[in-house]
Amino acid sequence: MEEQVYDTVIVGSGPAGLTAAIYNLRAGLKTVVIAGTQAGGQLTITAKVDNFPGFSQGVGGVKLMMETQEQVKNLGGEIRQGEVGVIKKIEEKKFAVELTDGKKIEGEAVIVATGAKARWLELEGESELIGKGISGCATCDGMFFKNKLVAVVGGGDTAVQDAMFLTKFAKKVYLIHRRDELRAGPVEQERVKANAKVEIWWNSEVKEVKGDKKLERIKVVNNKTGEEKMVEVGGLFVAIGANPATGFLTGLVETEKAGYIITGKNELYPSMTSVEGIFAAGDCVDKVYRQAIVAAGDGCKAGMDAEKWLETKEVKKK
Repeated sequence: MEEQVYDTVIVGSGPAGLTAAIYNLRAGLKTVVIAGTQAGGQLTITAKVDNFPGFSQGVGGVKLMMETQEQVKNLGGEIRQGEVGVIKKIEEKKFAVELTDGKKIEGEAVIVATGAKARWLELEGESELIGKGISGCATCDGMFFKNKLVAVVGGGDTAVQDAMFLTKFAKKVYLIHRRDELRAGPVEQERVKANAKVEIWWNSEVKEVKGDKKLERIKVVNNKTGEEKMVEVGGLFVAIGANPATGFLTGLVETEKAGYIITGKNELYPSMTSVEGIFAAGDCVDKVYRQAIVAAGDGCKAGMDAEKWLETKEVKKK
């Protein structure tokens, strides 16, 4: 059976990808979402989301994404499991999206919304405690640590900003950095050093995380003296960067050195990449905010841009 051609193929099933799908489907476009290896994106490892509009009591990350997937399906959208291996331009106005299992999907336009994965410490037991005391997003989870001792790992702008944000809730914030100076901007450094609730541990690294059903303590080692200490903490925030999931685009679209997709050069279609017909949205583009609501907004823009581009190119709607 010959593979059907879609108006839009959306790669990624987080807030950006699913929102783009909703807009495309409501515009009458035949749309498929390639869910990837983690359907729902990073929100599926967030226990509770309290800053997404419309939920007065907050909402579980998994529930939010499941509901959004149902919304896509109810509009007639198709969600396929699978991971994209490569995208190829096969005609002037058509792309082939090849999955790692060998299957191929063709589309007139492609929206890349693959997100970015937080870098973790790669410690034994860490993955089991993500969402149970270990977090990669202080803005998302900070309020759950009122009057608790927490630690932040990192020394860049994000780590310093996270430490400052957490002082609004936590009793004490340990900022753990493996070097003897921070990499954050001068203003941010001055602010965090002047905050009495922040204690900076220089030349230090987290080597172990301990806890049964939730994080209870961490082992911190000074990489200069070798001194070790077990520290009781209620929360550990890992702020050592993120890796955009864009490796499959190598050589196809323009990206920054770190892999984030470059958009914004086309005045008519701001979410379009360097390749006409390929759009991008969410955390694979955004290296600053990394919030679900921002990703959803990006997805809305990419969906609308793709719709306008398809209309302009007089692509027949299925």
